[in-house]
Amino acid sequence: MGKVATKSKGAKKTITKKSTKAKSADAKKGAVKKEAAPKKSAPARIETILISQPEPSSPKSPYFNLEKKYNVKLDFYPFIIVEGVTSKEFRKQKVDVQNQTAIIFTSRNAIDHFFRLCEELKVKVNGDMKYYCISEAVALYLQKFIVYRKRKIFFGEGGVDSMLEVILKHNAKKSEKFIVPVNDLIHAKVTSVFEENEIEYRESVLYRTVCNQCEDIINKNHDLLVFFSPSGVKSLFENNPKYKQGKTVVATFGPKTKAAAEEAGLRLDIEAPKPNMPSMVAALEHYLKTSN
Repeated sequence: MGKVATKSKGAKKTITKKSTKAKSADAKKGAVKKEAAPKKSAPARIETILISQPEPSSPKSPYFNLEKKYNVKLDFYPFIIVEGVTSKEFRKQKVDVQNQTAIIFTSRNAIDHFFRLCEELKVKVNGDMKYYCISEAVALYLQKFIVYRKRKIFFGEGGVDSMLEVILKHNAKKSEKFIVPVNDLIHAKVTSVFEENEIEYRESVLYRTVCNQCEDIINKNHDLLVFFSPSGVKSLFENNPKYKQGKTVVATFGPKTKAAAEEAGLRLDIEAPKPNMPSMVAALEHYLKTSN
C-alpha cells in the first residue's frame, strides 16, 4: 500500500513538472510570435500630404475643406509642366488647319495651345469648324476663343467612349477631316476607332509634358504622396533616382497611373476612382477617417 502511494505521489509531481515546462514553452512561443509581428508600413497619423498638381485657384476647393477637417498640411506642387510646341515645330507637321473640318479637344491645355499656334502663324480657323470635346466643361472653355453659340460644338459625358459615340453619330457620312492631338493619353484609342470606321484624320502635336524640377519638395518627406498621371510618377524618380518609399503612403488616380506606380516599385495604399470614391478627395477622406 505504501509503495503504491509513493508512486502515485511521484506521478503527480512528474505531471506537475511537465505541465510547468509546457506552459513555459508556450509562453516563449507566444513571445516569439509577438516579436515577429510585422510593423505598420504607413505612419500612425497623416500630418502632411503632397499633391502633385498646381494649387487650386478657388478657395472653395474641397481639398482645403479636407485640410481643415482632418488637421493636415497640404502642399501643392506640379510634378509635370506643359510646354507648347513652337510655331516652327507646328509648321513642320504640315497640318493644314483650314483644310480640316473638325478637331478633338480633351483638355483646356489643348485648346489654349491650338489657338495660340493659330494666332502666331496668323491662321484663321474656319467658321464652320466642328469641335468635339470630351466633356461639357472642356467645351465651355472654348468661349475664351470663339463665339460659342455660333459654332458647332459637341461633347461627351467625360469619357473617351462617350465622346467617340458622339463623333460617330454626327459623322455618319464619314465626311469630316479631323485634327487629333497626339500627346493626349487617349489619342491611340481615338485613332484606332477612326481607322476602323474609315474616318479621315491628321495627328498633331500641340504641346508636350515634361518633368518639373521638384527635388526640394520631394526631400521634405511628406506622409502621403498623390499622383494623377504616369508622367508624375516618372518625374518623382527623375528628380530622385534613389527614392525609397519607406512608410510614405501613395495614392494614385486612374488605372494608368496605378500601373506606372506599381511598375516603379511603389506600394499603393489609396486608389481612385472607385464606385464609393469617385474623386481623389473622396479617396483621401476615406483613408484619413481611419488613420487620423
